[in-house]
Amino acid sequence: MLHCVIMAGGSGTRFWPQSRQRTPKQLLKLAGTDTMIQQTLDRCRSLGEPDSFWIVTSHAQADETRRQLPAVPADHVLTEPAARNTAPCVGLAAIHIRHADPDGVMLIMPADHLIAPVQAFHDAVLRAAALIEQDCSRLVLFGVPPAFPATGYGYIERGPALSDQNAFQVRSFREKPPHDVAEQYVASGHFYWNCGIFCWSATAILNELKQHEPDMADRLERLAAVIGTEQYNDVLADEFPQMNRIPIDRAVLERSQQACVIEAPFSWDDVGSWLAVPRLAGQDDHGNTLQGLVRTIDTSGCIVRSTDDHLIAVLGMEDCIIVHTDDATLVAQRDQSERIGEILRLLKEQGDTRFL
Repeated sequence: MLHCVIMAGGSGTRFWPQSRQRTPKQLLKLAGTDTMIQQTLDRCRSLGEPDSFWIVTSHAQADETRRQLPAVPADHVLTEPAARNTAPCVGLAAIHIRHADPDGVMLIMPADHLIAPVQAFHDAVLRAAALIEQDCSRLVLFGVPPAFPATGYGYIERGPALSDQNAFQVRSFREKPPHDVAEQYVASGHFYWNCGIFCWSATAILNELKQHEPDMADRLERLAAVIGTEQYNDVLADEFPQMNRIPIDRAVLERSQQACVIEAPFSWDDVGSWLAVPRLAGQDDHGNTLQGLVRTIDTSGCIVRSTDDHLIAVLGMEDCIIVHTDDATLVAQRDQSERIGEILRLLKEQGDTRFL
């Protein structure tokens, strides 16, 4: 059976002050009437039944995640006692899926990306499942043809074609390149954006972790042995925080001989910061993206977002980000958006944790 796994433990700091530790980006309505995680689950509904849906999140976010996703069985919302990046996250989901379905295949995806059209996404997933049915050791990645020379994404270099399914062996992984190198990648036609969506059998990824991250694998197996028992929470609290903090790309995919890539037939947006909002919500004739109760005069190129009935009046501003919440307001130049994390570090240093 195909199991859809949504990784939903991120903090979404680049969307502060709306994104907080208990309500990060994936739990917000940034594009449309549903939250990001609700849209991600909706995208998967025709791929399986509710008992094939799994969410991996943090303890702090678990209650709100369950509230927003009532169709997902409560015990399929798996909680991480510590942030350990995506390799332990994937491993945690894998041991639970193997316990429930020893032959289960996992589709892994982030909770906070936008994909369209949905049918093209489904077609790609079915092609990935077919590849795994032919060879259960395969690790299938989805590569997005680059629309421009992005410097903020990782890239997958494709190698020789496989026999069918429009798939290729993975030749190499390249991390966020400088602009001139990214231009070369795009011009070559052999590179894809790594969108962080994967498909493989639970057994295959656990075998790969055993080979490449043996300590993590041993801890996962000790946890697997107590699934469904009273000891589970104690073992989870003991073993999980001690696992290597590493992404699944570096832990397994860059080391494995089984990685292959399918060219994604869908559009993809990782909604990485406030600068993504104009792409999603559009702009007015002055290049402004205005959400909520906002009025502007002689203002251009601004992203302004209010909540409830709070009026934001903007006069004579250019290229700014203004975001109001009940207890905090952000005002920043657009070209400073990547520095929002500095504000959070300052707040933490000064003990203002209520704003985190």
